[in-house]
Amino acid sequence: MEIYFEGTKQVFANINGFTIKTDQSTKSGGEGEFPEPFTLFLAALGTCAGIYVRSFCDQRGIPTDQIKLSQENHYDSVRKMMGRIDIQIHVPADFPEKYESAVIQTAGLCAVKRHLRDDIEMNVSLVRL
Repeated sequence: MEIYFEGTKQVFANINGFTIKTDQSTKSGGEGEFPEPFTLFLAALGTCAGIYVRSFCDQRGIPTDQIKLSQENHYDSVRKMMGRIDIQIHVPADFPEKYESAVIQTAGLCAVKRHLRDDIEMNVSLVRL
């Protein structure tokens, strides 16, 4: 991975033929043109859980066109860091009930989550549409 600088507060990373672009908000002296690195970290948690859900469904022939995940991040102002991350898996009414707990457990196996500190909670739940 190669990291380099652009703009006022922009930091880019080249990795495996991709360029990941970050910036700081205008409030923090940046141009606000790209997501902040911490925003990408939080998105990595959700998208990682998403790929696990997608793979779970693909392996069982479950269509994913009506499945989505939502993520809510809870900041712990005492510790000055994320204290809890809630991910909900939104599934259609016809999602097989027998797979509900398994898909929740699978999302929690995400490789990004497994690299978090043990004292940061990440909750995954399922919501029927």
